[in-house]
Amino acid sequence: MQWEQAAQGFAAMGSEARLQVLRCLVRAGPDGLTVSDIQERTGIAPSTLAHHLKFLTGAEVVAQERVGRSTLNRANFDQLEQLAGFILSECCADETANLSDKKAANDG
Repeated sequence: MQWEQAAQGFAAMGSEARLQVLRCLVRAGPDGLTVSDIQERTGIAPSTLAHHLKFLTGAEVVAQERVGRSTLNRANFDQLEQLAGFILSECCADETANLSDKKAANDG
């Protein structure tokens, strides 16, 4: 994952309302939810919800599919896993490097 793509994904989750929408979709699982279902569960006004969904789909953390007259929204679990991997990929790297440095100093 590139820095720009990661930044866009994290920015999409950077508001309380968008995070609430995303968690709602994560809870729904792969079946997803319609816009009206999301509105009912979150209480977010329709026009505001449309704005948040546009932001989330633009960052590819939410996928939309037209089904008849409804739009089905799903969390993009692959993208969310990549974002989590990106931010955690260097977990404790400095700590490991410091331990290696200390061991080398003690051995030398």
